[in-house]
Formats: sequence, structure tokens, C-alpha cells
Amino acid sequence: MNMRESPPRTAAETALVQSFNARASDLPGDGEVIAERDNAVEMLKAGLPTRKVEFWHYTDLRRLLATVPEFDPAASASAIPALLQGSAILPVLNGVAGKVVAIDGVTVTSAADKLADGSLAAALPPSGPDDAVGAINAALVADGWSLDIAEGVTVPRPIELQNIQAGGQAHARFAVTLGKGAKATIVERQAGEGSALVSSVADVAVGDGAELLWLVVQEQPDDATQLSQFKATIGKDARLTLFVMNAGGKLVREEVRVDAKGEGGEFKLRGVNLLAGSTHCDVTMVLDHSAPATNSTEIIRNVVTDKAEGAFQGQIRVAQPAQKTDAKMACNTLLLSDEGGFSAKPELEIFADDVQCGHGATVAEIDRNHLFYLMARGVDERTARGLLVKAFVAEIIEEMEDEAIVEALEAKLDGWFAKHG
Repeated sequence: MNMRESPPRTAAETALVQSFNARASDLPGDGEVIAERDNAVEMLKAGLPTRKVEFWHYTDLRRLLATVPEFDPAASASAIPALLQGSAILPVLNGVAGKVVAIDGVTVTSAADKLADGSLAAALPPSGPDDAVGAINAALVADGWSLDIAEGVTVPRPIELQNIQAGGQAHARFAVTLGKGAKATIVERQAGEGSALVSSVADVAVGDGAELLWLVVQEQPDDATQLSQFKATIGKDARLTLFVMNAGGKLVREEVRVDAKGEGGEFKLRGVNLLAGSTHCDVTMVLDHSAPATNSTEIIRNVVTDKAEGAFQGQIRVAQPAQKTDAKMACNTLLLSDEGGFSAKPELEIFADDVQCGHGATVAEIDRNHLFYLMARGVDERTARGLLVKAFVAEIIEEMEDEAIVEALEAKLDGWFAKHG
């Protein structure tokens, strides 16, 4: 591999390049995969993005990513209980895929095998010069899972993809393809114990007429960095619902990049960010409406306490052929502390003339009248605040049609509030 050295500018940049150099001979892939890894490392040598880069305006990665722990080959992670009972669990434990689980109608392959034979090479390149998450993952990823869901198959049980760390570094790649008319529910878990740098990239293709519900639950410890991407294309008359819950981590960046490429395609994003301590959490979305009569709705709910900081950047781009597009986006934040903060930047970029598009953002504190109402009826202040916070968030959780999903997500909400309320 190409090992040219140009001195990185920060300790984290140095550590990332050194991590690659130390592990290069052990990373799977040959030929084209090696070339893509080298290109990604060259991007890292050029420097991590700062707030001067618009895409990273609210998350100065060069400053916030102060240190990068070394990869620990002795770290031992274990799979965690499934979010939804009866799920097929496919774990990646400290960057290494576990045992293959047979799932009817689904071809399951480790990402290590796909990297080794070169079939994942085309998916490795970062999306542009500012794609630091993609570059870190492309350079250092060693394993993950590839799922091919056959045409017309309704997967009989949820599939849970776990990326679990036990300190050091953990990098995972998930590639999922739904054939025409297929239906599936996939849960993505990001969790672990210890100080770690974690990266995860999911590449998803939803075929014509297919339906996919994808749940992301991120619960990293307070000293972990989580850098994630969810990238998807949506076919004709296909449906994709993405639900993201962030409830942990020191530095969190969740990128969502979706292209509604097929006429009549629909995308829904629902997000819950539960931010406490000194967490910095950034959810950034770029949604392309590329075909006519596509629909999308995005609703993000944020709860901020202590000294936590958060951001939501949401950009909807409507191409000229995408007439009859209907797109709505909203970001609502509840501030529970004078020391915390949240920034929202919704954007519309429209080149079609027959569309319905809109966006909005609000920031508020707990309504004192509502709090007084509950306390006047014998509810203590802490419990009353908890009820109001849960009501604020539960509204979008309850949009999920599956009662088991609603119960599981509400249990996560209860657990977070018991710790931070």
C-alpha cells in the first residue's frame, strides 16, 4: 500500500494515519480495495474538517476529535440482547463479524469476504472531499455484514445489526439490498463499553415497490466517539422509514444521505436526540428528490440538558424532473438547562416549479403552566418534568405501527430519563 507521509496537523489526524499504517497488512482487500483505502488515507492526511466547511459548520471535527485511541486487538466485546424479541442478531464485535445466522429469503455474507473479493470496492470511496466519516471508515473498516433480500420476500423477523465496542477502535460496514417488492425491518445498534472511536457506514438500496423500516439506536458510553452514515436509494413506489435515537456518546455525528430516485418513492425520517452531560451530537441530512411524485417527511425531536450541545442540518434538494414532490421537515427542541444548546439549519434547494415543500424549527423550555398544572394535582416536580418530556418525544415514537417497537423505544426513553431527568 502507498505509505507516503505528509505530517498531519493534529494528534487525532496523526493517530488515524498511524492506525492505518499499523493495520494495513491485516485489513482485507486487494487491488481496487487497497487503492480506495489509500485514497481515503490521503484525505485524512489533508486534515479533518473544521467549522469553516459548511457541511461541518456546527461540528468542528478537527477541534472536537482531540484524541484517537489505538486499536486494541485484545478487546473482547459481546453481543447484547436484541431490542425486539425474536430478532436475528448479526453482531460486529470490536470490528469483527460474529457467526452467520440463517434468515429465510436473505443471503448473509460478511463484509470481510466482500472486501477480500473486491465486490465492496465501489462502495468505499467517500462522497466528497469533506466526507471525513466515509474516509475514516473506508481506510480502517475490516468487517461488517452484507444482506441481499430476495425479490418479493417478506423477512419473517427483524434483523438486528450490532456494532459493539469494548474500547479502542471499532469500524463496521453494512450493505443491504432489498429486491423488488421485498419487506423488512432492520435494527442497527451502536453500543459498547470504554473509550473508543467507532465508525459505521450503512449502504442501503430499496428496490421498486419494496418497504424497509430501519431503526438506529445509539447508546455509546460518555467517553466514546460515534461517527455514522446511513446512505440509501429509494426505487419506484418504494417506502423507506428511518428512525434514529441517539442516547449516548461524547461526540456523535449521524449523517443521513438519501436519494429518492424512483417515481412515487417515499422517505420518512423520525429522530430523537436525548442529550446530556457534555455530549456533542450532530445529525446532518441531505435528501435528494430526483424523480417525480416523491414524498418525504422529517421530524426531529431533541431534549437537551446539562452542558450538552446538539445540531440538526437538514437539506432537501428537489431536482428539475422531480415535479409533484411533497416534502416537509421540522426540528423541535426542548431545553432543560441554561447551559445546553441546540442549533437547527433547515434548507430547501428547489429546481422544480410544481412542488409542495416546507420546513420549520422551534426551541422551547418546559411550559411552566403545564408543570404547575401537574404539581397542583400532587405530582412532584421531577416526575412532572419527566411526564412532559416523555409526552414531547413519545408523539413520534408512537407513530411506529408495531406495538413491540413502541414499547422498546419508550423503555429506552424511560431509562435515559431515569438517569438524566
